[in-house]
Amino acid sequence: MRLYTVTNAARHDSQELDAVLDKTNTARDVWADAAYRSAEIEAKLAEMGFRSRVHRRAKRNQGLFGREEQGNKTRSKIRARVEHVFGHMTAAMGGKLVRTIGIGRARVKIGMQNMTHNMERFSYLERTEGAVA
Repeated sequence: MRLYTVTNAARHDSQELDAVLDKTNTARDVWADAAYRSAEIEAKLAEMGFRSRVHRRAKRNQGLFGREEQGNKTRSKIRARVEHVFGHMTAAMGGKLVRTIGIGRARVKIGMQNMTHNMERFSYLERTEGAVA
């Protein structure tokens, strides 16, 4: 992870989108679930030069049709890799529940989890690269 934010549980993830968009990133795609889809967010992404890869949201009592459903399936294949990071943090690194007093301590705890995951991932990639070659 390059950027992350920490807020209290009352704040929705989508309200932190501006803080985690990395303008220096060479990839211009933004992958997110349907909770991030709104006209405001779509306009903001386009204005900043990002390509929206946000899941489509089905309407009440009406599913998605053909192309939209296929698009979500394609997006899910990419997003699954990110979801595995959260699964690893939940299963192997003490979970997503943060029990600290104060937002500052929560930021440090989550930052350390992110850094530890990145180091473990790097170590894994280093080990397996030698095995593949």
